[in-house]
Amino acid sequence: MPVAKPQAGQTLLDPSNHTLIMIDHQSQMAFATKSIDPVQLRNNTALVAKAAREFKVSTILTTVAEKSFSGPLFPEITSVFPDVAAIDRTTMNTWEDGRIAERVNAIGKDKIVLAGLWTSVCIVGPALSALDQGFQVYVIADACGDVSSEAHERAMERMVQLGARPMTSLQYLLELQRDWARGESYNETVATSIAHGGGYGLGLIYAKTMFGASEGH
Repeated sequence: MPVAKPQAGQTLLDPSNHTLIMIDHQSQMAFATKSIDPVQLRNNTALVAKAAREFKVSTILTTVAEKSFSGPLFPEITSVFPDVAAIDRTTMNTWEDGRIAERVNAIGKDKIVLAGLWTSVCIVGPALSALDQGFQVYVIADACGDVSSEAHERAMERMVQLGARPMTSLQYLLELQRDWARGESYNETVATSIAHGGGYGLGLIYAKTMFGASEGH
């Protein structure tokens, strides 16, 4: 008989146990993205970036052919990480760029969280490569997108079949917060949820306005 203990499972994410890699959230890549509305994609990307900054998650930003073809990163990312220089690549598979491997090894976390464009190329490549090398891989599905819903869904299935763990942008934020009694991050988590959490954010506005709700008490 297993024994229940009041502690988090080992596969859950916390701020200190993973590296976030945000890949190719760039204008040219977004133009052809059809699996998710671009407004929603930018909103979810902002949520992920703000969550990572709030909880001081080790974060790598990377682009492909930024100056010659794909354009700059979304401002939702650069405004959150103004001092983080993106690694600009020629490789479609981020994991094949030696600078990425060097950063991942220097950070030293065995969990890798991925988000980016397009799912079937720029996320599948590093996801399968990292899994093959023994890393645990998580994919923030709604902060990714592809040229069609079919392309995105088949890519997600392919990664999950080989062990990747799918999640959403709001799930990522709330998994890092984990406990509403964590006062040091409470206010910013609520602010990010209100700004980018859709109906959940509206619910927070309502509860706090109407009866001063406070989840931690």
